[in-house]
Amino acid sequence: MTITPATTATSTTPPPTSTDAGTKISSDYMTFLRMLTVQMQNQDPMNPIESSDYAVQLATFSGVEQQVRTNELLAGMISSFQQFGMAEMASWIGKEARSNAAVYYDGTPVTLSPNPAVGSTRAVIAVKDAEGNLVSREDIPVSAEPYQWLGAGADGMPLPPGTYTITLESMNGDEVIDSRPIEYYALVTEARGGPGGTKLVLEGGIEVLANSVTALREPVP
Repeated sequence: MTITPATTATSTTPPPTSTDAGTKISSDYMTFLRMLTVQMQNQDPMNPIESSDYAVQLATFSGVEQQVRTNELLAGMISSFQQFGMAEMASWIGKEARSNAAVYYDGTPVTLSPNPAVGSTRAVIAVKDAEGNLVSREDIPVSAEPYQWLGAGADGMPLPPGTYTITLESMNGDEVIDSRPIEYYALVTEARGGPGGTKLVLEGGIEVLANSVTALREPVP
């Protein structure tokens, strides 16, 4: 007697997305068992599948299902933490936060918080506009005392209102030994949650991650 091996039908259904697949795996375990039963019924009698292979398939599916459920649990926990963080950040609105975010200049002097590197003999602030063009370089005292930046350009005239990046260059003689964005205080007007974490919106629409804020204070009159 001739035994004809069973053939396996090929599905033409397009593969599901990762989200769809995760939902199906976590909610349709019985479908997998039915598929496994069909596989057993249609295996080649002359070359049957080893029982250990079935065990591996079951273990693999169970592992994936557990991972999906774990991911869903973690996503829920992260969402809860973000909501908790937003509640905490709400109390920051109306206060002044210190960070090294870009500076919004509207004609009013900005109080900078310089921190020159150890060994500096000279401190310079380099100001760039929103397009990255250097518009000013200004020597400031080699001190951690607050410094009032008046917003003057290279010609001494006031810069137009806009967003500027201010970098503090710590120098020893003519050598730059450290260069980093300078910190300053700005009023917090809004707190926003997002995938990257809670963001604070400062005056002028400047955004900064809450975890990059180094100090908080009541507005200075």
